[in-house]
Amino acid sequence: MSEHELRVAKIRDGTVIDHVTGGQALNVLSILGIDGSAGLSVSVGMNVPSDRLGRKDVVKVENRELSQSEVDVISLIAPEATINIIREFEVVQKNRVDRPETVVGLLSCPNHNCITNGNEPVKTNFTVVDEGVRCTYCGTIIRDALADHIEPTR
Repeated sequence: MSEHELRVAKIRDGTVIDHVTGGQALNVLSILGIDGSAGLSVSVGMNVPSDRLGRKDVVKVENRELSQSEVDVISLIAPEATINIIREFEVVQKNRVDRPETVVGLLSCPNHNCITNGNEPVKTNFTVVDEGVRCTYCGTIIRDALADHIEPTR
């Protein structure tokens, strides 16, 4: 296979998440709540060559467009990612991710004493800071392994 051949077939309609930090594709699937049971057609390329990143992951999801909150969390683990919307095999929209100021309801707080881990009807709320994300309620900062704190599939 030459460098210019496609490793994975094009999709008719859906989303391609490109320029994902190498090794983060499975975390992207977790953010999207994709575990293989929903019947969505998904293609994943991991550690493929990239001029910009050296190595990158690519995730293609047919018949699905992402919510802004999903894109926000993806931006935290893959800050160089691009989100490509595909319709009839053509890229109709291409956007780079931007780090959000806050992330609501998508991450769990590691502090067991945080109000979000009790039986209160409170969504998690994190402020994005230079060192990671900070829980708005208890102040706990998640610095590394952000993907380990993604809320279970909704």
